[in-house]
Amino acid sequence: MALHMIVPDHTQPLASGYHAVAPGDLACVVTALEMRAPPEGLRRLVPEPEVPLQLVRWKAAAPAKYRMLYARVGSPWIWWSRLAKGDEELTAIIHDPQVQVFAVADRAGVEVGMLELDFRVAGECEIAFFGLVKGATGKGLGKWLMRRALQLAWASGVERVWVHTCTLDGPQALPFYMGQGFVPFARYVEIFPDPRLAGVLPEDSAPQQPVLRPVPVA
Repeated sequence: MALHMIVPDHTQPLASGYHAVAPGDLACVVTALEMRAPPEGLRRLVPEPEVPLQLVRWKAAAPAKYRMLYARVGSPWIWWSRLAKGDEELTAIIHDPQVQVFAVADRAGVEVGMLELDFRVAGECEIAFFGLVKGATGKGLGKWLMRRALQLAWASGVERVWVHTCTLDGPQALPFYMGQGFVPFARYVEIFPDPRLAGVLPEDSAPQQPVLRPVPVA
C-alpha cells in the first residue's frame, strides 16, 4: 500500500524534517560499516568455486589508466572524487605503499571491476573502492571479490576493516555489505556539487539521478 506524501512547494518555507538541496547539488545518505574481527573461516584453506575472474595488482598505475577503470566501474553510481584530482594528487594516493589497487580481470584480461584497499591509518584497512561493471553483476561474483578483499584487508596488525556506501550506489550495496558481516556504525548526509554539471562525469551518467540545473541569474 503506497503512502501519500505531500511534496513541499519550493516557493514556500519547508516543513520540519525537510532540508532544501540547491539546484546543481546532489545529496545522499552515507552509511559507514565496519568489522572488528575477520569472518569465521576467512583464512581456512578450502577449495572455492572456480570463478572466471582474477585480481591483478596495479602497483604504479598511470593516473589516466586508473581514471579509465574508475569511471567504467563507478560512473553509473556517480563515483567522482578521484576524477576531480589532478595527476600529482592522484598519483600520491594510488602509488602510496600503504594503498593497494587491484583490477578485476576476466579470462581474456579485460578489466571488469576494481578493488582498492587503504592501510594508511595504523591498525585499520578501508575498502576504499569495490565494484564490478554492470555486465558482471548479479552473477554471485561480488561475494568472491569480497572474500578476496577481506583476505587481503585482514593483514597482520589490522584490527578493523571498514567501508562506506550511500544512496547513490545500487540498492543492493548496503544489504550486500551487511550480509558479508559488516555492521553499520554511522550515518550522515553528504551534499556536493553535481560532478556532471562540472564536466567531471558525462552528463548522461547515472540517468536514475536527475540533473537539476541552477536557475541562471538575470
